[in-house]
Amino acid sequence: MSQLFSQYRIGRLALKNRIVIAPMCQYSAVDGAAGDWHRLHLGHLALSGAGLLILEATAVTPEGRISSQDLGLWSDRTEEALGQVLASFRPFSAIPLALQLGHAGRKASARVPWQGGGRMALAEGGWQPLAPSALPFAENEDAPLALDEAGLARIRDAFADSARRAARLGFDAIELHAAHGYLLHQFLSPLSNRRSDAYGGTLENRMRFPLEVFAAVRAAFPAERPLGVRISATDWVDGGWDLEQSLEFARQLRAAGCDFIHVSSGGLSPAQQIALGTGYQLPFAERIRRETGLSTIGVGLITEPEDAEAAVAGGSADLVALARAILYDPRWPWHAAARLGASVDAPPQYWRCQPRGLKDLFNP
Repeated sequence: MSQLFSQYRIGRLALKNRIVIAPMCQYSAVDGAAGDWHRLHLGHLALSGAGLLILEATAVTPEGRISSQDLGLWSDRTEEALGQVLASFRPFSAIPLALQLGHAGRKASARVPWQGGGRMALAEGGWQPLAPSALPFAENEDAPLALDEAGLARIRDAFADSARRAARLGFDAIELHAAHGYLLHQFLSPLSNRRSDAYGGTLENRMRFPLEVFAAVRAAFPAERPLGVRISATDWVDGGWDLEQSLEFARQLRAAGCDFIHVSSGGLSPAQQIALGTGYQLPFAERIRRETGLSTIGVGLITEPEDAEAAVAGGSADLVALARAILYDPRWPWHAAARLGASVDAPPQYWRCQPRGLKDLFNP
């Protein structure tokens, strides 16, 4: 029996298989509001047969967006827009939905990727980014504004407010974005956090704000619904955030009531040196899983069903997340089930498409 297609529980949330759709920015919102692109995009993915769908990084404040076209959940207007998108496909798919909440920090005010990325100037419609310290992401960028205590409190409260909105929208889980060089990751890494107060310096101090945000969101989101965190296990830069620090952060998260950890890497510094390869981040996930006992999502260049199966069966991760592979093939779980001799959920309107020679591919 395929382990990839076995059932799994994150807290009280039951998943029909171990395939997770990773959050992927679409840069298609209008003033933070979801629209027709999200309806089309998420509708495709909701019919994929995956066990869990995590929506893209969703900003908790306007200045916390990566780009001006990022999704947000900071107002009644953005909440209503996202609710309308969910309502358009929810009657046709019971796939569990999670929302990734984040703040871009010093990586905010960027151009969308197909316009070249990079910092967008104020004259182009950009805005002043905020960060733990006045250190830019790239040398040619203006420095962000270092957050004071009032700014920290405002952002912490904004995470909690967005969590309450997510609960009203019916999301089954929340994932906090503490990876890829965004604000919570910036507090964790000594490369981006040079503060001299209680939020900088020692590992304990650098973890303080991310753990405060976690606690605020946990208090705001229903206790029976899982709350997890996505981390970058390493900056891939000497002297930066690394696996040993990630392990301690994971232990602190588990003690605070974290339900799962999604293990990625990199994104904090242009100086990163990443050794790419199939499943290159799985060793980080495997060690965090083994030493902390947290439910662990592995991700990173896992494109073939057999590799995903091996990751779960071999204990590298409890679940496997797909990103670009499932954009390229939104029916990846169907094809994986066919190759691994498993079955998968599909809408009855599509049952007749099962290829000849296959048997019982779709769950009734």
